[in-house]
Amino acid sequence: MRLATEIQGAETSTQNPARSAHPEPGNSIQEYETLSEIPESRSLESAEHFAIVARATNDAVRDWNVTTGSLFWPQGLETLLGYDRSAVSPNIGFWQIQIHPQDRARTAESLREALASQGDHWTGEYRFRHSDGSYLDLLERALIVRDEAGIAVRLVGSLMDVTARKQLQDQLIRSQKMEAFGRLAGGVAHDFNNFLTTILGYSDLLLDEIGIKGEIAQHISEIRAAAGRASVLTAQLLAFSRKHPLAPRVIEVNSLLTNLERSLLRLLGEDISIQCHFDRGKEGLHTKVDPGHLTQIILNLVVNAREAMPTGGCLTLETTSFTKAPPEEHEISPDELVPGDYVCISVTDNGVGMSDDVKRHLFEPFFTTKDEGSGSGLGLATSYGIVRQSGGHICVESELGNGSTVKILLPQVAAPPPPPYKRPGGNKMPTGVETILVLEDDISVRHISVRVLRGLGYDVIEAANGDDAQQLIGERADKKIDLLLTDMVMPQMSGRHFADWLRKTSPQTKVVFISGYLEESLHPGDRRDQEMIFLPKPFDPEQLATKIRDALDSVG
Repeated sequence: MRLATEIQGAETSTQNPARSAHPEPGNSIQEYETLSEIPESRSLESAEHFAIVARATNDAVRDWNVTTGSLFWPQGLETLLGYDRSAVSPNIGFWQIQIHPQDRARTAESLREALASQGDHWTGEYRFRHSDGSYLDLLERALIVRDEAGIAVRLVGSLMDVTARKQLQDQLIRSQKMEAFGRLAGGVAHDFNNFLTTILGYSDLLLDEIGIKGEIAQHISEIRAAAGRASVLTAQLLAFSRKHPLAPRVIEVNSLLTNLERSLLRLLGEDISIQCHFDRGKEGLHTKVDPGHLTQIILNLVVNAREAMPTGGCLTLETTSFTKAPPEEHEISPDELVPGDYVCISVTDNGVGMSDDVKRHLFEPFFTTKDEGSGSGLGLATSYGIVRQSGGHICVESELGNGSTVKILLPQVAAPPPPPYKRPGGNKMPTGVETILVLEDDISVRHISVRVLRGLGYDVIEAANGDDAQQLIGERADKKIDLLLTDMVMPQMSGRHFADWLRKTSPQTKVVFISGYLEESLHPGDRRDQEMIFLPKPFDPEQLATKIRDALDSVG
């Protein structure tokens, strides 16, 4: 047979006196024999030598007699796969049944093709069940031994554990998918938010200025509500990428969840009960987060929990405080929590649970276990992005048949001081008489902004680009500009660069930046600093009026 010929040739070369007397540089085999004091008469192909090599690689080795179906494990059955040799059936069926069900057909077909061909080698990658029930990702490289007629009679394979490498590859792929989707969302977000700003603005003007009532007012309100829902969808698309401009503030987590409890009962239905276990603490549990987005996360998790309990069950909400201690020796990876105090929100159901495969893809955009048309697959991806952008972490614990627990960890902060007394006054928008320059290339957003501000009493000038704005300022050299309202992304000259230019000639001018772009989509030189006043698109007239007044009244 071909294998016998190869072994005979190897023995001849090994026993060559000239080669033994003058070993080639770097001949690892002869060096290894010297260090181990193995007798020179021992054959290179000795069983002991192969055992040493196998142990050095930490691989498992299987020897399959294709003709009889018997299977022998020279190495690694116990050390790598965790099985007791005496309890394992010595035939190929043992190997086949331990392969993951989703990999079994693919692996068998690949192996059949290799045995039926004239090739001498086969390579396969599959998941193999360890004795503890977990699955290892194995890479097998095998030699196929054939008889004189070319029929496969034996297969000897080396099984390498590549689980860690596979996990790193999966993490890289998920990261790349999220990054690609974030860029895609950024490409459409700006224009989409411009449209929504226009719809919100003119809807409010129709309702407030003209005083429309009755059925027509209801129609306009429906249009405005639809625009509001569309802005939430835009926020979801951007938030999962962890680059959406949030509006965080310090909140008391227990109070938010308590206020949500009635809404959660309506979502869950009569056959699912709620249990709440809140760690009230001395001053409560406070964190700095966008309350609207945190509410959205909780609702997403509750809806998922309801789907996991089709025949009813119990949903448990729990809050605790958690302290992450500094590491002693190892370096923190980007996905680990930094040391500090955290608020932990746990949402637990006693439903059907999740498989390991589902958990691996859980936070990927558009991944869903629901029927087609029943879910977008953005809920948990959005939640992941919001939590990570807020400096926290989200993780899932679940087993099939044993329910699921989703834990949200957010940095804990001190309780804020009590708010100052506010004199009761109506819901009227703040007004002013200052001079405002509106710099916006989108004509619809520019027109609605100018109309709202002029209606509030401001002296407003407008420009579509930086060159026009500079010309206007030159023509009004004797007129002070109190505030610049500018889009961050502009043709020719960005809003950030124009603001820097304006400050050189008019340092007292306040600036409010507006944008619907992802922050990370901007050129590094155009991105806003922490101290900048920012109004994200889409915005309505009241939000615009409030932000302008706050900027004008700010010190510095």
